[in-house]
Amino acid sequence: MSNVFVIDSDYTPLNPVHPGHARRLLRQGKAAVFRRYPFTLVLKRIVEQPEVQPLRLKLDPGSKTTGIALVNDANGKIVFAAELEHRGHAIKDSLDDRRAVRRSRRHRKTRYRKPRFHNRRKKKGWLPPSLESRLANILTWVARLCRYAPIAAISQELVKFDMQLMENPDIAGVEYQQGTLQGYEVREYLLFKWERKCAYCGKQDVPLQVEHIQARANDGTNRVSNLTLACEPCNTAKGTQDIEVFLKKKPDVLKRILAQIKKPLKDASAVNATRFALLERLKAVDLPVECGSGGLTKFNRTMRKLPKTHWLDAACVGTSTPVALLNKGTVPLHITATGHGRRQICSTDKYGFPKQHKERKKKFLGYQTGDMVKAITPKGTFEGRIAIRHRPSFRLGKADIHPKYMRCVHRSDGYEYRQKGVRHAPPPWLKPGAPAWRDFKGGQWRLRFHALPGRPSAL
Repeated sequence: MSNVFVIDSDYTPLNPVHPGHARRLLRQGKAAVFRRYPFTLVLKRIVEQPEVQPLRLKLDPGSKTTGIALVNDANGKIVFAAELEHRGHAIKDSLDDRRAVRRSRRHRKTRYRKPRFHNRRKKKGWLPPSLESRLANILTWVARLCRYAPIAAISQELVKFDMQLMENPDIAGVEYQQGTLQGYEVREYLLFKWERKCAYCGKQDVPLQVEHIQARANDGTNRVSNLTLACEPCNTAKGTQDIEVFLKKKPDVLKRILAQIKKPLKDASAVNATRFALLERLKAVDLPVECGSGGLTKFNRTMRKLPKTHWLDAACVGTSTPVALLNKGTVPLHITATGHGRRQICSTDKYGFPKQHKERKKKFLGYQTGDMVKAITPKGTFEGRIAIRHRPSFRLGKADIHPKYMRCVHRSDGYEYRQKGVRHAPPPWLKPGAPAWRDFKGGQWRLRFHALPGRPSAL
């Protein structure tokens, strides 16, 4: 798994250590757990003049998921990796719902009130809330990692589908599109646009070739709008035929391809709209920032024969990527942005009628919804996230547990965590074949199971 962050009692970041070394420090009483996610230890002493190895924080910003990697440039070791899942689409849906409710409410009133959409000015650099949320999530984790690790530089994938070389900004004319990474940029664009599958037969996980929709023999061009992806049999079968002739017996496929040609890349547009805003905000961290293109990232990953994942893409960002990346044993932390709750104090049913009133207090007895707790009760030991009530009975999975049995493990901070690829074993008293695996979510068991004779029931 990833290394463990260490800070001293003066909150100075030190070199991350192996998990075995971290367990030894805890067992000997030399350190305490400072934070669960990312797992961080705090030493019980101040380290005078620490000798730290500088790390590089690498970011692969995406519309839905952003890859994060901490790399030691000296030895190529990936110290920490994470995949940050954004909630921009959820914010957009919530704003659409709110807009519909307000519009319907305005039209129901007998007194007409003019909409106030055009009497507000947007400040310079304004971004929609869904895009601003992506920037806020990335900057939050950049600030956190800078507090827990000795980061000396930042690398960001800046240009998503731009074929100009970053190290030659004066390039112009035809040479602008003819850099050494042109083929990687174009192919990466097509993979995103056509969802990594053959446009004609829909096959996935097969070698794909760049196909001209209108063949070059019929005056077709090399413009990206005339390119698609096809497997070898489909590409050979089409040859130089017109696409309408080739798909004469498949009108649905023809209609889909013609619509896909004109369809913009919504996710790529979101990334392109925020890339320079993220760069300007990263420069405010007072660390040197390196930029790299998407084609260079794919080139680095291909040359090192690494699989396609968000965190490995982040490790391959920029020209500073070491010749050999050591990722053996690294398990990325999967982070999901959930927000910090709602300000709505009245819950409604699907028809819009009020059904439940919520208290204005966010905390009760020192807990709030989303806190990760460990509860040792007469019925067993449980761990997971809670939903508070304004009475001494909180929800933990499917059970009601009194707060007196609880101990807070990790405070709610607007994110959910799970270790990708790590699955905890079910409680030992479960029968073989019990349906536990169907309700394993968020690192906890959520179903109530039948207990064996002499064993308590469990969640």
